[in-house]
Amino acid sequence: MTSKEKIPLIVICGATASGKTALGIELAKLFNGEIVSADSMQIYKGMTIATAKPTAKEMQGIPHHMMDFLSPESSYSVAEYVKEAKSVIADIYSRKKTPLLVGGTGLYIQSLLENICFGEIDVDENLRQELYDRLQREGAENLLHELAVFDEQSAQRIGTANHRRLIRAIEIYYTTGKTMTEFIENSKNEPSPYRDVRIGLTCQDRQKLYDRINRRVDEMIQSGLIDEAKEYLSKHYSNTSAKAIGYKELSPYFEGTLSFTDAVENLKQATRRYAKRQLTWFRRDKEIHWLYTDTTEKDELIKKAVAIIKKSGILIDSIKGV
Repeated sequence: MTSKEKIPLIVICGATASGKTALGIELAKLFNGEIVSADSMQIYKGMTIATAKPTAKEMQGIPHHMMDFLSPESSYSVAEYVKEAKSVIADIYSRKKTPLLVGGTGLYIQSLLENICFGEIDVDENLRQELYDRLQREGAENLLHELAVFDEQSAQRIGTANHRRLIRAIEIYYTTGKTMTEFIENSKNEPSPYRDVRIGLTCQDRQKLYDRINRRVDEMIQSGLIDEAKEYLSKHYSNTSAKAIGYKELSPYFEGTLSFTDAVENLKQATRRYAKRQLTWFRRDKEIHWLYTDTTEKDELIKKAVAIIKKSGILIDSIKGV
C-alpha cells in the first residue's frame, strides 16, 4: 500500500481533562470530519457522566462513532476495537469526510495505528474465569511472575495495574501456544493503512492538569454522578466496565464505610493517577506533537493544531475557516 492509498487520519490524544474532545470537535468542523472515539470506557451504554461523554450540545453536530454502543454486561477486546474502528474510519473516508481519532486509551490508539492484530483468537471463558479467581486469591504480582516465565516482554509492558490485559496475555498463550509478544511482532509485518498526524494535549505545569481534573470531578458530582454510580453499582457488573473510574471509588461511600468527602477525594486521586499513566504511555511515542492547554488560548491552540496538520501533508483538501 503506497502512502497515497493510505487513509489520512488526525489523532488527538493525551491525558484525561486535557481538552481532547473540544479540540477534536473544532478540528472536525474545520476539516469536514467525523470523530472516532478511542476511549475504552465510553464504548459502554450509559456511564455518561463517569466517562465524560460529550453531550449533544458539546458535539455541535459533529458525528461521533465507537461510543455508547455496548452493554456494560459485555466484555470488549482490543482486537474487537481495532477491527470495528478500522471499518468506521474506512466508511468515513469513503464518504469524503476526514476521520479524527480522539481519546486517551493508549493501547487502543497504538494497536490501531500500528495495525496490531491478534487474529481470531477464541475466548476461553472457563480459563478466563479461573484466572480472574486466581487474581483475587493470589494477587496480580503472582500472575505477572507466571506471565514473565513465557513472555517477559509482555510482563514488562503490562505490569500489575492492568488486570484485564495481564489475564488476556496469559490466556492467549494457554489458548494458542503463542505469546502476545509474538502476535504483536507478527502483525507488524502488515503496514498501517493510515497516514496519520498525532497531536497530544497536556499541561506544561502538571499541577494545572491536576487542578483541571479536580474541577471536572466536582462538575461530575454536580451533574449527577452519585445517582449514576449508585444505579450502575446496583447492577453488580463484573467485567471491564466495572473498572471505570468514578464508580468503584464511590462504592465505599454507598456501603457506609467512607465519608462522602473522602470518597470524592479518592476519586480525584484515582483520576490524577490515571492521567499520569496516560502521559507516561503517550510520552513514549516520539511522533506525537505536544500542545499545552495551560499556556495556550483556545484560538491559538486551534491554529497551532492546524499548522501541525498542514505541515504533515496528510491532507490535500483545503482547510475551511483558517
